[in-house]
Amino acid sequence: MSGTQSWNDRVIAEFRENGGRTGQWGRALVLLHHVGAKTGTARIAPVMSFRTSDDGWLIVASKAGAPEHPAWFHNLLAHPDVEIETADDGTVAVRASVLEGPERDEAWERITAKAAGFADYQAKTSRTIPVVKLTRR
Repeated sequence: MSGTQSWNDRVIAEFRENGGRTGQWGRALVLLHHVGAKTGTARIAPVMSFRTSDDGWLIVASKAGAPEHPAWFHNLLAHPDVEIETADDGTVAVRASVLEGPERDEAWERITAKAAGFADYQAKTSRTIPVVKLTRR
């Protein structure tokens, strides 16, 4: 088991054991259920989310400022109809769409105002960090 996978497993277990609350992120995480673009394998990734409405969330493909996008981002491009587990709504079927242009920039400003660490991640990489909108299906 890789270091990242065991870390993810611990976060997923904490999320589920505590009704969606984690010590580090409170109730801000969602568990993103996605399917491997190449393998078709079902996967789960804990990601910080920003609720935009009763039917919408934003997530950020930061990978802590790494030079490449996280694997789950590529999987969402291939298979945008996914599910998330949330602290408040349980399991929710959503459709992922990548925000572009002014819509992305506006969302990015809202996100970094609430979580400045994402601006630090952007400063570490030359790629534009994607913002993904999840909308209830």
